[in-house]
Amino acid sequence: MLGEGAVIAGAGVAAGAIGGLALARLVGAYIQDVRVPGALPIAGAAMVLVAAAILASLMPAARASRVDVMQALRSD
Repeated sequence: MLGEGAVIAGAGVAAGAIGGLALARLVGAYIQDVRVPGALPIAGAAMVLVAAAILASLMPAARASRVDVMQALRSD
C-alpha cells in the first residue's frame, strides 16, 4: 500500500514537472520575461509533494493494520 502510493506520487510529480517545463517554454516563446525556476526549487517542491503523498498513504495503512482480521471479516 505504501509502495503503491510512492509510485503514484512519483509518476505524478514527474508528469507535472515535465508538463510544467514544457508549458513554461511554450509561454516563454510568446512572453519574453518568463523565467523557468532553477533545479533546486523544483526538486524541493517535488520532495515535499512526494513526502506528503507517502504520509497520506501511510496513515490509512497504519489504521488498517490495527484492525482485527476476524472482526473485519465478520462485519462484511
